Amino acid sequence: MSARNPGMELDLAWVSRVRVNQPAVLRRAQQVQTRRAVKKEWQAAWLLKAVTCIDLTTLSGDDTPSNVRRLCFKAKHPIRDDLMESMGMQDKVATGFPAGQTPLKTRLEEVRLAVEDGASEIDIVINRTLALTAQWEALYDEIRQFREACGEAHMKTILAVGELGSFSNIYKASLVAMMAGSDFIKTSTGKEGVNATFPVAIVMVRAIREYFWKTGVKVGFKPAGGISSAKDSLLWLSLIKEELGEEWLSPALFRLGASSLLSDIERQIFHYVTGRYAAYHDLPMA
Repeated sequence: MSARNPGMELDLAWVSRVRVNQPAVLRRAQQVQTRRAVKKEWQAAWLLKAVTCIDLTTLSGDDTPSNVRRLCFKAKHPIRDDLMESMGMQDKVATGFPAGQTPLKTRLEEVRLAVEDGASEIDIVINRTLALTAQWEALYDEIRQFREACGEAHMKTILAVGELGSFSNIYKASLVAMMAGSDFIKTSTGKEGVNATFPVAIVMVRAIREYFWKTGVKVGFKPAGGISSAKDSLLWLSLIKEELGEEWLSPALFRLGASSLLSDIERQIFHYVTGRYAAYHDLPMA
């Protein structure tokens, strides 16, 4: 993991100066989405990089211990061993999830219990009402309490961007979350109507970039929800490389929150190695 973000005093003047040029953001997002994809061995290399950044996730209400064990096994063996050998490559917990509306005392206790149980990363969800009503001091104080409850565990703060109303609000919430000590900021839980989109990602990563320029602290970014194709993963990697630089292209600073993405990446790698597309029985289930 990257170095912790110690946070800073809430700078309301900085927050109040935020202005987002919406047409420019949308133009940049369109540019990202319409670019030509890399091919052949370059595509395979980028797909393997994407695998290292995936947080395998299950949000099902009917999960069983066997489902979770299978997911953990897949996390340890994301790509079939023989495919890796052919390319020479052989060698969390959420609080108030997903709404963030349970009492603060309850959510803080959930964090402490998770850390006591050995969690090294904690996902928290902000109270969207505080952001929508510009109660930035209250939001800062709440996130700061979560940061203290996390102890040594890294904290990923979920903004639920689809419910924040505007790009300016997303940028401001991103800044406040980082000022309060978030080690990652994350688009969404995956349960909202709007999840990870390129326009909101551009807003969030530019807030991360500005925070780094002013403090020297690198904060991670995680888009989550709706990312399901290998092509999408390549677009996300290129966006991060261009907006934040190659240092962010590691799981310490960039994660892809996805449940079905890995399967499509493995299918594409299977095709690269064998020259044919995999049948259903060729690849293990995630």
